[in-house]
Amino acid sequence: MKVIKIDHLGIAVNSINKGKKFWGDRLGLWLEDSEVMADEKLITAFFPIGESEIELLESTDPDGPIGKYLEKRGEGIHHVAFLVENIEEALAELKEKGIRLVDEKPRKGAGGAKIAFLHPKSTNGVLVELCER
Repeated sequence: MKVIKIDHLGIAVNSINKGKKFWGDRLGLWLEDSEVMADEKLITAFFPIGESEIELLESTDPDGPIGKYLEKRGEGIHHVAFLVENIEEALAELKEKGIRLVDEKPRKGAGGAKIAFLHPKSTNGVLVELCER
C-alpha cells in the first residue's frame, strides 16, 4: 500500500456558515467547494491548505452519521483522510493485516473521490479514511 499524503482532515461542525467565519475570515483560507451529499445526510465544505484540505462536515439530519457524532462528541476532528495510490489494493492489504474495515469496498465520496473508512477500534481510536482521486 502506498500512502501519498494526508488528503484532508474532516471536522464535524454544527454550521458550515459559522465554521467559515473561523477557517475563512479568521485564518484567511478560501472556500474551494461545497457539496450536499444526500445519501450521507451531510454537507461538506473544503478549504485547501497547500496540498491538503480542511473538510467541514455539517449534518442535514440528526439521525445521519455526522448528526449522531455531533450529539455524542460535539464539534471537532471527525477523521483523518489519507490519499492512497490504489484504494482497492490498500483495503485488501489492510484487511489481510487484521485491520477492521467500516467499508469493505470503496464508495463515492465528495468531489467524486473513491473513499473507504477504517474502524477506529483498529486504529487507536482514530477514524481513518482512505481516498483515491
